[in-house]
Amino acid sequence: MTAERKKVAIIGGGITGLSAAFYLYKEGNMDFTLFEATDHLGGKIQTVKHEGFTIERGPDSFVARKKSASKLAADVGLESELVGNYKGQAFVLNNDTLYPIPGGAIMGIPTELGPFIETELFSASGKARAALDFILPRTGRENEDQSLGGFFRKRLGDEIVENLIEPLLSGIYAGDIDRLSLMSTFPQFYEVERKYRSLILGMKKTTPAPKKQEEGAKKPSNFLTLKNGLESLVKAIENALPPESIRKKTAAESLRKYDKKYELRLSSGEKERFDAVLITTPHMTARKLLEDYSFMGILRDIPTTTVANVAMAFDEEKVNLTKDGTGFVVSRNANYTITACTFTHRKWLHTTPNGKVLLRTYVGRPGNSEIVEATDEEIIDVSLHDLNRLIDIKGRPDFYFVTRWREAMPQYTVGHQFRIQAVKENLAKQLPGVFLAGSSYEGVGIPDCIDQGIDAVKKITEYMKG
Repeated sequence: MTAERKKVAIIGGGITGLSAAFYLYKEGNMDFTLFEATDHLGGKIQTVKHEGFTIERGPDSFVARKKSASKLAADVGLESELVGNYKGQAFVLNNDTLYPIPGGAIMGIPTELGPFIETELFSASGKARAALDFILPRTGRENEDQSLGGFFRKRLGDEIVENLIEPLLSGIYAGDIDRLSLMSTFPQFYEVERKYRSLILGMKKTTPAPKKQEEGAKKPSNFLTLKNGLESLVKAIENALPPESIRKKTAAESLRKYDKKYELRLSSGEKERFDAVLITTPHMTARKLLEDYSFMGILRDIPTTTVANVAMAFDEEKVNLTKDGTGFVVSRNANYTITACTFTHRKWLHTTPNGKVLLRTYVGRPGNSEIVEATDEEIIDVSLHDLNRLIDIKGRPDFYFVTRWREAMPQYTVGHQFRIQAVKENLAKQLPGVFLAGSSYEGVGIPDCIDQGIDAVKKITEYMKG
């Protein structure tokens, strides 16, 4: 007699849920259904093709050194579509001046003293304060969480943090680094300090020396994307899965334990039972799904930020880019509304037709997101006003796309990892077979989400065997 195949529900069709579905399907020993409330898979991954341009409305790339994203692309047949970024100079905007990010800086931490000493981004006193890192004791107690901002201020001083580290790290997490958790965002910096005491010396010792390149060979890229946009990865995964395993426009509205299974009540009015459930939705949705369980209230302590970005296309002769670079981030001390700008046509050469320019600006900060709710035209006006203080732009864009992400960026505040650990321990005790994964929990980048999806498949497999 053949044993009944186990059934898994995957709730949420972002990259975490899709990754889990793909690798669960590859294992081939369980049936699964992926439920997505909207008609769009991929979550924040959205690509627009318009007049020869390839425009990302969400993330535009992923970190190359985290291998899971490029491996997933290869697994779905897109390895030849991977392309690297143009390695041009990036800048920091401070006091109406674009300063090159010093060479050898890793997330703003110097690993080469020469560029750091020579840069005009910091004053002599700011550099002297940063040099105290060589003699200061370790910060905090062992395994104690602290804010990113507090950690870096203690080691390198306020000026280095506000002029370089804060704009770089805030761009990744769209958050306030004086509230973000060190242990949940960059635990490697904590480990380096514990081992070497000096953050600068530790980063210098632990950063691999650049590999010798053959003459004329292209340097490896720090970031990767896909020629036809990141949404091509989403579509390739969808095409690799059985059509009947994906149900769009079907939200999971409640989940309850039913004997040794779990019953989902769906927005279609149906009820279905599963042996295991993977929830990959944002934490607010996960909490609502399991609102009968008081421990899920811990997730209320994960704040979110609201941001927007605008892609603007121009004829080349209308934009006078005097700086030969790929874009800039904006210092907190600068009196600008935009928080960053990418010269997309330079950073990603495949995105823009010849003779055209593609600029992408970002707006919205923690506690200051009113601009996001302005009209499209108002956001364009603000972006052009700020850019024209630095770049000579004639007229308005040929076309633009404004994308708002409301309460879409989870903030890993101090203590985040302990809160998530508590939720997952309670889940294991009270709802064994129900798992959480996604950007709200253990990493916001594309590879981090894919890793969480892969890890969830392992846990589901172990649970089924048990």
